[in-house]
Amino acid sequence: MAKGATKRKDPGPSVKDPETYEALRDDGASKEKAARIANAKANGSQPSKKGGKAPAYEDMTKDDLYARAQEIGIDGRSKMSKGELIDALRNH
Repeated sequence: MAKGATKRKDPGPSVKDPETYEALRDDGASKEKAARIANAKANGSQPSKKGGKAPAYEDMTKDDLYARAQEIGIDGRSKMSKGELIDALRNH
């Protein structure tokens, strides 16, 4: 191991692509997000190319964004502006 490098805990057998997982964690992704993307890639899926079914957050009303934040359980949502709600939803 290189000087100054830290050893990471093995993500476990539930992560199908450990290299992708570690790269995503190094880029700051949460454990949950890194595992989800790594497993999707290992199964031949392109996670970044999926989607498009939900409207863009910018096209949603503040009330809609608030309701989505409530579903997810984002704290402090009642005091957030529309832009803050969008940031919180994207970074959850």
